[in-house]
Amino acid sequence: MRTPRFIALACTAAVAVSLTACSGAAQPPGGPSGGAGYQVSPTSPAAKGPLDSFTWSLYAEPYTLDYALAYDYPPNTVLANVCEQLLRVTPDLKIEPGLAVKWRRPDPRTLVYTLRSGVRFHDGTVMTADDAVASLKRQMDPATGSPWGSAFKTVETIEKTGLLEVTIRLGKPDALFHELLAASPGTVVSAASLKKEGKDYGTPGGELNCTGPYSLEKWAQGDSITLRKNPGYWDRKLVPKSESVKFTFVEDASARANAFLSGTADGGYMVPSSSFAQLRNSGKGSLLFGPNTAAADLAVTDFKGTLGDLRVRRALSMALDRKNIVKAAAGGVGVPAKAPAARGAWSLVPERTAALYDTLPEPAYDVAGAKKLIEEAGATGKKVVVATSSMAPEISVVANAVQAAGRQIGLDVTLKPVSPDAYSNIFVDPAARDGLDLVITNGYDNTPDPLEFYQYLRTGDFGNYGNWSDPEYDLAFDRANTEHDPAKRTELTAAVQEIAMRELPVIPVYEAPYSVFLGKRITGAPTGIAQLYYPWAATIGAARS
Repeated sequence: MRTPRFIALACTAAVAVSLTACSGAAQPPGGPSGGAGYQVSPTSPAAKGPLDSFTWSLYAEPYTLDYALAYDYPPNTVLANVCEQLLRVTPDLKIEPGLAVKWRRPDPRTLVYTLRSGVRFHDGTVMTADDAVASLKRQMDPATGSPWGSAFKTVETIEKTGLLEVTIRLGKPDALFHELLAASPGTVVSAASLKKEGKDYGTPGGELNCTGPYSLEKWAQGDSITLRKNPGYWDRKLVPKSESVKFTFVEDASARANAFLSGTADGGYMVPSSSFAQLRNSGKGSLLFGPNTAAADLAVTDFKGTLGDLRVRRALSMALDRKNIVKAAAGGVGVPAKAPAARGAWSLVPERTAALYDTLPEPAYDVAGAKKLIEEAGATGKKVVVATSSMAPEISVVANAVQAAGRQIGLDVTLKPVSPDAYSNIFVDPAARDGLDLVITNGYDNTPDPLEFYQYLRTGDFGNYGNWSDPEYDLAFDRANTEHDPAKRTELTAAVQEIAMRELPVIPVYEAPYSVFLGKRITGAPTGIAQLYYPWAATIGAARS
């Protein structure tokens, strides 16, 4: 999920819009259009000229610009252009070299990365292995409090073994760890700047010293963030076409759409689905859809209550009218989710996607059968509490659909409204889940490997919100994660997925492609979820020469 974790739908002003995965070789059912009149492509038309600047709309102000704490769309959307990782996820969901020009695995528990030579930080100093070691180790330090710490759970040592060489030794084979170095866990920043900034690092009063195509010029808290072109950027293929980028923060979905229509914002990702029709017909720009690795799910947060009975979880799943949920929550742009991890998360070995994902049946919609299961479980009249929030209309839509479905089959489904901040807190504070049975989540991968999503259902993991535990599942996951061959690992992941679908610790709801709006004066943006780690702003330029 964006960290391949369960990140709350509430963490976005319209996150449910961006919930399915469909890229090149991984199209949604019905072909490239998903059978719903929309096309999915990893990029928009190429820029035709340079720009002095453009303005980009975020649905919320980043709570941090510290790479080790960035665990949500707004901070990562900004940081993708400022700081970089050892590896890079491309717009078409492939993994390629980033700050590491190459790597090798001399044995199953050792990874050796060779850094690019001549890469400079924004202050002009040269990147070395010392910077990489300090950056990675910082995420392992409990004092940092990084939500990415669990990505390093198998790491024993991180050492400099040459001026531009870093060697990482693992306690046991861990295929996902290497892939996650294309996301926040693999970020390299100046070690000297970390020491200098201290507690101010990543705050509005601090500075960032990274290697990306843009540098941080100003963070005017509560108003905007401005980035300035890095004239010494190492990757000549991604030299910025715009001299500067200004990010503005607009939480209200209607106000955000108006910003696009008025031109006060040139573009933005994760467009409110309620504005799709208006923006499409406005003549003010283009509404585009790109590859996604996300799915809207219902995460069970209490297995000691009513939903502790598998029959009740299955019944609730069977009672969900997913096709109508897609219409109401995602503007009709999406499909019912077949499994907890989205189809786009199966892009690592696209030639196997059809056999391992597309052949799965759509979740059954059988209200009568669901009601019978509730009666067999002796759960008629039992209470189920679902969290809802005003932060995003999509959250309310899904919550109301769950309530209606539950009541149809005899459950007493109660909605518990919580503030946006409190909703987000559900995903980081176990105490905030007290009294809740279900929470609506947006589960997504940072990389195109579906196993990344399923690691968060392992016993004791940070993203396992209901403390679900299944020894068979844990064993299947560990077996898959020790397989370094992508094709073989994908086959083993299908077995992990099968258990998750059978036991339903999370209930799949729907998927939709990533969305982006581009005003008439700009083009060139990647359209998909890879924008969280790919320097997307560098490719944006003038729509006309």
